[in-house]
Amino acid sequence: MPAIPPLPAAPLFIILNAGSGHAETEGQRATIEEALHEAGREFELTVVEYPQQLVDTCQRLVEQAKACGGILVAAGGDGTINAVARQAVAGGCPFGVLPQGTFNYFGRTHGIPEDLGDAVRALLSSRLHPVQVGLVNDRVFLVNASIGLYPKLLEEREIDKKQFGRSRLVAFLSALKTILSPHRRLRITIDVDGSVHRLRTATFFVGNNRLQMEQVGIVPLSEALEDGKLAAIAPKSVGKLGMLWLLARGAFGRLGQADDLVAFSFRTMTVTPHRLSRKRRIKVATDGEVTYMSTPLQFRVLDEHLLLLKPEPTASPPAD
Repeated sequence: MPAIPPLPAAPLFIILNAGSGHAETEGQRATIEEALHEAGREFELTVVEYPQQLVDTCQRLVEQAKACGGILVAAGGDGTINAVARQAVAGGCPFGVLPQGTFNYFGRTHGIPEDLGDAVRALLSSRLHPVQVGLVNDRVFLVNASIGLYPKLLEEREIDKKQFGRSRLVAFLSALKTILSPHRRLRITIDVDGSVHRLRTATFFVGNNRLQMEQVGIVPLSEALEDGKLAAIAPKSVGKLGMLWLLARGAFGRLGQADDLVAFSFRTMTVTPHRLSRKRRIKVATDGEVTYMSTPLQFRVLDEHLLLLKPEPTASPPAD
């Protein structure tokens, strides 16, 4: 599908997550407002102080955006982007992103600058492109979804970030600590298009982000994402040293060469964990946010695309 130009001067309805702290949030707000005032663009910027306000705020702004041909914009990390995108998908509203997280996989995949001022200016000249959306049960994910060790890793990472600050080094060291700590293996049954398999693994990971697959070195799955599929990855039952070895391979972009790894692409899949409690619920991480979901888990690609404002690729200069 070709890129679609948004309505000329379509108003922007921006949601800024204040989770980074007051001083940093005020700086981000000033940067956004200055760039938009200079461009003469109509906008409404709403700062969300508490996570429980996010859904109601998004729904209100979606209705406002739809009423005037506007665009819903998320300013924050992948978790904030996910939460706002869910409402954009549900309301059929065009979507924009101002990435402000640690890894920013979604923004980087779509060529959106990590510098906030540059991201705002890029937003003003961007076009709407259809973007694939993944679902686990009824929950949207744009980057990844997972069960097992990975949700635990994310929870520990948030604790460590509050103590030591937000950086990729802190995230890596926190992951290392979690992998070396005691953890229970998952026993799951996977049904992909009627083909059933049993698997014992520390974590089960489903990706929907080309850049993330490329960085860990699984190029075939990266290509599958461009073909309307999702990517599933799970380490076989290995000890702590085996997990460290897989972590090192992923850090150096060579995970695809590992023997102790199950990896495949799919469009729809059912995952049933064994030996669950009577409530039949399990922790699931979606784009860095951890919640409980009922099982079995249904993974699929959403039929509708998310219309994302993304910059046009910059043409390379001709060779001399």
